[in-house]
Amino acid sequence: VLMKKNSILESNMVQTIGSAGESLAAGAIFTMPALFLWAEEGLCDMPSLLEITLIALCGGILGVLFMIPLRNALIVKEHANLLYPEGTACAEVLLAGEEGGANASTVFSGMGFAAIFKFLVDGIKVIPADVCAAFRSFKGEIGMEVYPALVSVGYIVGPKIASYMFVGSLVGWMVIIPLICLFGANISLYPAAEGVTVAQLYAGGGAAAIWSTYVKYIGAGAIATGGIISLIKSLPLIITTFRDSLKSMKGGKNTSTARTAQDLPINIVLLGIALMIVIIWLVPAIPVNILGAVIIVVFGFFFATVSSRMVGLIGSSNNPVSGMAIATLLIATIVIKSTGDTGITGMTGAIAIGSVICIIAAIAGDTSQDLKTGYLLGATPKKQQIGELIGVIAAALAIGGVLYLLNAAWGYGGAEVPAPQATLMKMIVEGIMGGNLPWNLVFIGVFLALGLEILQVPVMPFAIGLYLPIYLNATIMIGGVVRLVMDGRKKVSDKVKEEQATNGTLFSAGMIAGEGLVGIALALLTVAGINMDLSGKVFLGNIGGVIRRRKEEPQINYLDLIPERSPEIRWSTDFKKRVVLEIENTGLFNRIAQKVFGKPRYTKVHLDAQGTHLWPLIDGKKTVMELAALQKERFGEEAEPLYSRIVKYFQILESYQFIRFVNKPEKNN
Repeated sequence: VLMKKNSILESNMVQTIGSAGESLAAGAIFTMPALFLWAEEGLCDMPSLLEITLIALCGGILGVLFMIPLRNALIVKEHANLLYPEGTACAEVLLAGEEGGANASTVFSGMGFAAIFKFLVDGIKVIPADVCAAFRSFKGEIGMEVYPALVSVGYIVGPKIASYMFVGSLVGWMVIIPLICLFGANISLYPAAEGVTVAQLYAGGGAAAIWSTYVKYIGAGAIATGGIISLIKSLPLIITTFRDSLKSMKGGKNTSTARTAQDLPINIVLLGIALMIVIIWLVPAIPVNILGAVIIVVFGFFFATVSSRMVGLIGSSNNPVSGMAIATLLIATIVIKSTGDTGITGMTGAIAIGSVICIIAAIAGDTSQDLKTGYLLGATPKKQQIGELIGVIAAALAIGGVLYLLNAAWGYGGAEVPAPQATLMKMIVEGIMGGNLPWNLVFIGVFLALGLEILQVPVMPFAIGLYLPIYLNATIMIGGVVRLVMDGRKKVSDKVKEEQATNGTLFSAGMIAGEGLVGIALALLTVAGINMDLSGKVFLGNIGGVIRRRKEEPQINYLDLIPERSPEIRWSTDFKKRVVLEIENTGLFNRIAQKVFGKPRYTKVHLDAQGTHLWPLIDGKKTVMELAALQKERFGEEAEPLYSRIVKYFQILESYQFIRFVNKPEKNN
């Protein structure tokens, strides 16, 4: 603009530099809040701004440099196989801007539609963000988020990839979760909190609680295995690419001298990688020793390869960077522990390694998308790679302040900034250092992935579906079905189909862009303290009634409710004078389990001392408040926290239909 040039390649360079910041931030937020959480617990000092900046800078630069030798292999030679949906969509947007007319109007129509919808859902919040159907007796759940960008991703990647992802989610949410609840209802299994059974976990959080506690580990194991398989399959092409690069460095004849085939010289790439590793190893602000630096080199290149290839298949929106970080943390923490460093020093070192790898994977995926855009537009790869490095440096200088701002405003781990990925990473490191990691779950994912590979089913899309919530993949599947219907019409000529497919891609690209822009605006408004939530003030009538919030519950004061025991529940006392409930296992799945696996007809539930005291007092006349007073009188301080504990107790009893509340208001239909 300043030089009065307005070429499409300049526009592409601007988005190349800008996109690096988003990817670096995504990689950092997945792991670094764990350091703040440990600091809040008093285990270590707050991470310094220098530490955060250097970790982000080294990870970002390594992500770009690791990707450069892979460009020819993934972007050029596999152009027809790896679609890079966001990169392709970005090229379409830029071309539409150049051409103007109908193409540009299609893009802007998509942007406008998605922007308005995003504002209604996340801005003024008059439309729920997700809908679901929970099968309480079966213990499965299926649902979807309502964001147009997810439909767009499904349309762009196509029905095949979308279906693999959706099937992965179906296996997780409609097979594995019900099986865990069926056979392990009365078992307390790590990583759930000690003493919390699967039944209690489900009663408190539904299928989502079982998924986040158990199934994600299975998905992480499958993703790690799929990554290894992907690397093994790519090795011949990677070796060939490196061989050609080394020949160029030694003065050998380059395979192409065209402007659109020029990368940063391989000697500069190798020098940059070596410099970053030395900084990671020697700078005291980064808590990583030489062993950690070696792990970063090996797994950094590995996950840069996996990430670059994966985003080509299913897009950056579904690039499970946290899954890669989990796999890295598993190995890095085990290696560090084997050296005898099991204290907070080893734990922070593992998180630092995971942070660098996480950023490497995010930046490598982003660089791949940008290079794909440049390849489609005829850009110079070397200049794009320099632009990526500029964007990484600028973002690294800002990320520390942003993390500190979030921590100062709300703190990590709360309702406003739950930081679920970072909390999970923290738990994994603590679990390995304490020897409690659920390896059985991880290895289930490993062998599930191996079985899929033997059956020639693409492992990575399935594993991603298993790892990500079904709400995302169901919506992506809808986009895939739309593409399937559009491409499968028999009474439409191929030329018309191609034109409409292009328009669909443009409209989808516009929806992705529009939703992203509104998301940025809403984030700025949130930081400024502006709240536009109208969910409690606007009534949508019948239109709003067709959409049900995933976790919508009426506002009920449980302390005023009157519980009554179910007449179908048999109970007695054991030799310790504890109440034992006998629950009949009914229903089709229980009958199958009884016939095939010999499951007992009745399940015995042994109540603890406080539950034993409460059960006979439930007479259909006393309120929960009155029962709480009797509990306090009997147990004193042992009953605390009294009200939250007793309400949770009765909610669990109600969820399993052991009791009912005689005066509980009906839900609105």
